[in-house]
Amino acid sequence: MPSDRSELLLISHPMCPYVQRAAIALAEKKLPFQRRDIDLAVKPAWFLALSPLGKTPVLQVGDDVVFESAVILEYLEETTGPALHPKGALQRARHRGWIEIGSAILNDIGRLYSAPDEAAFKTRAGVLVGHFRQIEAQLSEGPWFAGQSFSLVDAAFAPVFRYFDVFDQLGDFGILTGLPKVAAWRAALEARPSVKAAVSNDYPALLLAFLAKRQSHLGQLARVNA
Repeated sequence: MPSDRSELLLISHPMCPYVQRAAIALAEKKLPFQRRDIDLAVKPAWFLALSPLGKTPVLQVGDDVVFESAVILEYLEETTGPALHPKGALQRARHRGWIEIGSAILNDIGRLYSAPDEAAFKTRAGVLVGHFRQIEAQLSEGPWFAGQSFSLVDAAFAPVFRYFDVFDQLGDFGILTGLPKVAAWRAALEARPSVKAAVSNDYPALLLAFLAKRQSHLGQLARVNA
């Protein structure tokens, strides 16, 4: 257990999906923490001294720091309850694998919103369609990834679906079409208090502004819809 729960500080960026994972896990474990946002375009020296890779999130625990979202999740899981991983070693390994798939999907979302033209955008969208079809085949009856228990896989995928809440304002791209279990999971995550609290109320506007600045197909759509 952290030496002093009151000393937990989450160093973050307001739009970083990996920060959301950490914030969700902290909330699910009912750990009080403070949050300090930084500008990753102008990284302060004190932050670089804490984060060897210069990335968020960083969790400061008293005088110590834990960096990288996956490591932060595992640290919280090892030191605090309630458990957000399954008890069995094989199931825990499976969940860790799906968390990695969630990270791969976040990377593909980055490629989607960076696609320079419609043709490239459709290619990237097709990759995401394949991912979500795989997920549809894995999901149980819900409401969560593994059924009735909220897990770190759910925390990992909540930021994925939050992107689509904004993308849906720009067009119907068909990426999540015809996937009823994925749709139900997405809706359950959207309603979860820890997921709602993981970003500020202006997150959609911040993401739209971020997209509108990009010289990409989605950026053009964002500028048209501004």
